[in-house]
Amino acid sequence: MAGTLGREVISTRQRKIAELAQREPKLTLTTLAHHVDEEWMREAYRRTRKDAAPGVDGVTAAHYEADLETNLTGLLERFKSGRYRAPAVRRIHLEKPGTSKTRPIGIPTLEDKILQRAVLMVLEPVYEQDFLECSYGFRPGRGAHQALQALWDGLMEFGGGWVIDLDIEDFFGSVDWGHLRNFLDRRVRDGVIRRAIGKWLNAGVMEAGKLSYPQKGTPQGGVLSATLSNVYLHEVLDEWFEHEVKPRLRGRAFEVRYADDAVLVFEHEDDARRVLGVLAKRLEKYGLRLHPGKTRMVEFCRPSKSKRGGSQRERSFAMLGFTHYWGRSRKGRWVVKRKTATDRFSRALRGIGQWCREHRHWKLREQQVALSRKLQGHYAYYGITGNFQALHRFRFEVERLWRKWLGRRSWRGRMTWDRFACLRNTYPLPAARVVHSVYR
Repeated sequence: MAGTLGREVISTRQRKIAELAQREPKLTLTTLAHHVDEEWMREAYRRTRKDAAPGVDGVTAAHYEADLETNLTGLLERFKSGRYRAPAVRRIHLEKPGTSKTRPIGIPTLEDKILQRAVLMVLEPVYEQDFLECSYGFRPGRGAHQALQALWDGLMEFGGGWVIDLDIEDFFGSVDWGHLRNFLDRRVRDGVIRRAIGKWLNAGVMEAGKLSYPQKGTPQGGVLSATLSNVYLHEVLDEWFEHEVKPRLRGRAFEVRYADDAVLVFEHEDDARRVLGVLAKRLEKYGLRLHPGKTRMVEFCRPSKSKRGGSQRERSFAMLGFTHYWGRSRKGRWVVKRKTATDRFSRALRGIGQWCREHRHWKLREQQVALSRKLQGHYAYYGITGNFQALHRFRFEVERLWRKWLGRRSWRGRMTWDRFACLRNTYPLPAARVVHSVYR
């Protein structure tokens, strides 16, 4: 009950911050850190993941909870007094699907995560009043499926159009700190909070036992990095497109952005070409660079209205793991369809195959439970209207991989499809299903 009451108090404080920020959209807030107290820190700890990998100090949540109140009180005092020293971020690299490149991920320490969460709880109510409707990534109450729905609605309303599939090369590693500080200055100048943000930016990166100090970028994986990236792209892209670009266009246009993944949709080709011609210069002004091989303009019109023809691949684009293309509905009408992008489909199957290989000696019931959870998770994201065929095929491929690795549990021989059919009846996997329907 006490914890619930504390969360209600914090929610009330956040609402007051939001009301002030909404009432005074041009006001620069200089006193925010006083909201962060013991109750605020306890709530920040509650919202912090406890099962995540530890940072450079190796401290886990179980170890930290042994003396939680003392640790949180000490962390709060160091934050307020300025004695808090941000430790280096531990960096690991995750493979990018379909390429030899890797994606760097930063892992802060547990205390860093708690304090960043506390600061985020202060900043979020402020910037939620400023961010535009086109932004969906890492915002409360918004997510990838809302972005996909907004994109689908806009494309259907336009009847297609011209799409700039925008890709920023190494965005999280390219954020210019000088510009970021200027953007933050416009809204938040609280000395305690800004000092902490500066320390996190300058904390350094620990990789393979070596400490380095990058001069730009925000570590991808940090609690606060997503909000800082939204602040950056709000100023660089969203505000510019909404207030400077759209009023100068001949026709309608809209943007949908999820973190650094964005598409710009135009009613007319000449508008799209003009914006594409200045987009690179706009980003370069703030230290960002369009990916030359991934950024492209697509004639996303109904095939009956297309001026150039071309293959379906040339007239489609991908966003958030889905390939968007035109197809016929059951009633014969042209509609925007979405299917699982090829690279995402292949990556998911590789993960399933690796799991089946490593766990093929588990009991069949345990394998069935684990694979069912993986399939349900796949359906929860990719189960959207028009993607049933890809979902059904994914389930079939999972069954095929399961049979393959069950057949290698011993030297006795392969498992035939007849034997597997009997096993599948006893240990069925969940059928493909659409979770997110545009008609609901």
